[in-house]
Amino acid sequence: MAFNLAQGLQGAGHEIFVITAVGEREKEGWTEFEGLKIFRIYSHYHPRWRAYLSLYNFQTIPKIKKIIEEIGPEIVHAHNVHTYLSYYSLKIAGERTAAVFLTAHDTMLFHYGKLTADPNYRVSPWQQFKEFKFRYNPLRNIIIRHYLKYTDKIFAISGAIKKSLNQNGICNVEVIHNGIDVEKWQEAGGRTEEFKKRHNLSGKKIVLFGGRLSALKGSEKIIQAMRIVVEKIPDAILLVAGKTDGYARQMISLARDLNIEKNILFLGWLGRKNMQQAFFSCDVCVTPSIYLDGFNLFNIEAMASGKPVVGSCFGGAPEIIEDGITGYIVDPFNIKMLAEKIANLLKDKAKAQMMGQGGRERVAKNFTLKQQMNKYLNFYKR
Repeated sequence: MAFNLAQGLQGAGHEIFVITAVGEREKEGWTEFEGLKIFRIYSHYHPRWRAYLSLYNFQTIPKIKKIIEEIGPEIVHAHNVHTYLSYYSLKIAGERTAAVFLTAHDTMLFHYGKLTADPNYRVSPWQQFKEFKFRYNPLRNIIIRHYLKYTDKIFAISGAIKKSLNQNGICNVEVIHNGIDVEKWQEAGGRTEEFKKRHNLSGKKIVLFGGRLSALKGSEKIIQAMRIVVEKIPDAILLVAGKTDGYARQMISLARDLNIEKNILFLGWLGRKNMQQAFFSCDVCVTPSIYLDGFNLFNIEAMASGKPVVGSCFGGAPEIIEDGITGYIVDPFNIKMLAEKIANLLKDKAKAQMMGQGGRERVAKNFTLKQQMNKYLNFYKR
């Protein structure tokens, strides 16, 4: 998302520099990628030290300081500094630039990972200690809030993220939803059928699920729901777009136990063009996350492709999907309901097409990259 934003700002006539981290020392240094000037800083450490090195990473901080002094930017906009660039980089920027902004894509400003589905987003030190044990740093959140004083504004990618930040003592937050370039989501003639033939999908009812496969993304829930869907619609196929790593093997094992292995097709990790063809080939998309999933881009990409989405009631999905109009919002723990909504759309092609068209119109009206960029620019200009 940050890459798309950087490209959009540069295309609007602004000079953009990107600082990012890499895990291979030989990749460190200045480079250019698709017109963007990028400085890659080497950093690597064991995750057990993240609660400490995310505050001040001695591997990256001296280099960040030097780069910012050399470039002399007017504005620094930070994304995902919580692993390698570290929160101290906000202080460096705050002392050397006119304005500093931070986009919160998740709950890492007050939590150590993904926040499980709970309407009460307040997290206590005792809860964190019990969950993270030796990784727990009692000073972590206090120090983060200190560094946040160097930011002029914090942006949350959804109202759900803003609510979680507010409930954990982080204010000065404005909601700016993510956006995409809708014009790039156009079905190319013939490629959809080629994609279907290549994967032996012709004549099938296709459900698409993708991203970083994990239990919290609802991977187990969608496999369980597909067992019910297949009972009603035997030719239904679940396409899974994501790395075929350890968790994918767990999904395959569960599908085998439920006797629906032949109804699950793993595509592996797809590039942008192939992912678009997967969207255009499917009938329904699903995002059954069981945690506070701030703003799942999969939702608006599916809607931009003209597909209805069955999304989770947790996180930002209810801000994107209009229940009963562009798809359905469900509790993914209710497997029967999840399956019923998917089956309903697979059976009723007219309804699916109507919802899909409504979804594309909604994205074009509310979730474009240009709109997102202009909202950021309004804050920059202040």
